[in-house]
Amino acid sequence: MADMTDKVCVVTGANSGIGKMTAVGLAKAGATVVMACRDLARSSEALAGIRTLSGSDQVHLMQLDLASQVSIRAFVEAFTQRFDRLDVLVNNAGVGSPARKLTADGFELHFGVNHLGSFLLTTLLLPVLERSAPSRVIVVAGSAQKSGKINWDDLQLEQKYSILRAGGQSKLANLMFVRALAQRAQGVTVNAVDPGMTATGITRELPAPVHKLMGLLFKSPEKGARTPVYLATSSEAADVTGKYFKNSREIQPNPDALDDNAVQRLWRISEKLTAQSATAP
Repeated sequence: MADMTDKVCVVTGANSGIGKMTAVGLAKAGATVVMACRDLARSSEALAGIRTLSGSDQVHLMQLDLASQVSIRAFVEAFTQRFDRLDVLVNNAGVGSPARKLTADGFELHFGVNHLGSFLLTTLLLPVLERSAPSRVIVVAGSAQKSGKINWDDLQLEQKYSILRAGGQSKLANLMFVRALAQRAQGVTVNAVDPGMTATGITRELPAPVHKLMGLLFKSPEKGARTPVYLATSSEAADVTGKYFKNSREIQPNPDALDDNAVQRLWRISEKLTAQSATAP
């Protein structure tokens, strides 16, 4: 692991699971870590835990709700006032809901948080990432992308909703976003991660027996965080961009994630839905 002293890293959803252990790994490497979390009260205990586990006091907590574009813009403004650089952005936060729900902006929750929230956050932070180059963006996707399809005529899944359709679409969108951003970003590598089947808080809305079983069968958050930390710190990954990794090795994504026509179409739609313009490649 490279020395991350003087580097600034943001980890979304760092209060639990993979995000928390990614923050621990980056702080152990010497980085200044910003935990970007929705609930500050609940995340305060995690902040203390990360500082203890990493032995670092350079861990900070800032409020960010990816289900609200107002919150995302407020976070970016607060972050750029406080820090003059950003070396690593880990888009880890995600949601999973058996019932169809909407974000504060009226988007289907999975698409709105897992994709649009990360899209807006990253594109707003892109100027500071490019000023800090070489820098890195890591997007935690997952195996749900394998069966994912972009429902172009029903992105918000108003016609036919299921958690599998919603999760698969949002995670495929993550990979398409990575490819599109890698083609645009200057001096910034952008890669996606499948952390494997990991016991995390994203399953908390599932029935209690299912949630408990997942905790017994799935890998620990510590193991799930290894690939995000690898991509954030390793010299081997310094020049790799637009790729998809599992167990610190490149793997092939859903073929739809490599369709540049679809990739650019989703980028244009995402720009419109977030009112965030970014330079075309």
